Amino acid sequence: MNLTPGKLWGLRRMADARGIFKMTAVDQRPPIKGPIARHLGLAEAPWGEVARFKRMLIEELQAQSTAMLLDPHYAIPHGIDGLSPEKGLIVTLEDSVYQETPGGRLSTDIDDWSVEKIKRMGGDAVKVLAWYRPDADPAVCTAQQDYVKRIGEACRRYDIPFLFELLVYPLAADAHQTKDYVEMKAKRADHVLGSVSEFAKADYGVDVFKLESPVNAAEADGSKGVQALFDELGRLAGRPWVMLSAGAGKAEFRNVLAHAFRAGASGFLAGRAIWLDAFHHYPDWDRIRTELAGASASYMTEISALADAEAADWRRHPVYGHRGAAFAPADASFRHAYATMGG
Repeated sequence: MNLTPGKLWGLRRMADARGIFKMTAVDQRPPIKGPIARHLGLAEAPWGEVARFKRMLIEELQAQSTAMLLDPHYAIPHGIDGLSPEKGLIVTLEDSVYQETPGGRLSTDIDDWSVEKIKRMGGDAVKVLAWYRPDADPAVCTAQQDYVKRIGEACRRYDIPFLFELLVYPLAADAHQTKDYVEMKAKRADHVLGSVSEFAKADYGVDVFKLESPVNAAEADGSKGVQALFDELGRLAGRPWVMLSAGAGKAEFRNVLAHAFRAGASGFLAGRAIWLDAFHHYPDWDRIRTELAGASASYMTEISALADAEAADWRRHPVYGHRGAAFAPADASFRHAYATMGG
């Protein structure tokens, strides 16, 4: 598989010179807005408070990040001028407010936001999270599949990488209920694997998967059985993939990464595992900054070193063949056909 020039360029911008993704997520909304609102006794977190924290994350964590994931609500308007142009820029598209139906969750885009706008503002990649359960109501599954296909088509049209995140979630009949952006308790590995198998199909247009562990992070114990599940995760993905942290603790996420890298993952795109401990000090801004520059940065150094030692170069993924990731136009007539390339 050859990459179009825009997708190749964006993917290169997101990784380091060795083809490893060390990416930090700053696009979280409910996990930041909720604690701030509760601390202040308000129904809604003040825009300035949320935006201030996100800018601080950019300022303190970008040095060790190959790319940062920003949202158009807070991080971009208040922090993009603080992001080094040497870093990759991933921009989120999905709204954090989803529709909960009796048959499952339905995703939507942020209002007045699009793949076209992300490309126009200089984004290197589009990120979308979709909640998915293979055993959800068939109509819900179809709606989620159609949603992702539309985004994949738009990313092809505007020649920008599509970074797709999947999370399973509790259905109405499940014992463990949560609406938070956290790892589902008692999740089943077959639901995680089945979701990846569906969206690995070519018509979704996914370039990089951002995946959760097939087992709860606390169960990533180094055993052969758990490793076999991670190996299957990588096989089903069929393209470069990275791990998300889903609110796991530092030690747990490190163990997840060890499994993932052995299974062929090319790095990580994580947020709360890196910065949540510092955020617990809100509203002591000085202490937050000190911990971000200290413990959070040290943790980034630790998991980056693990990635350097064990993660797979995304450019050498088998999906690209023996030549590796490349753009190979037939001849100089490339410019004439480019308007329809990939779409």
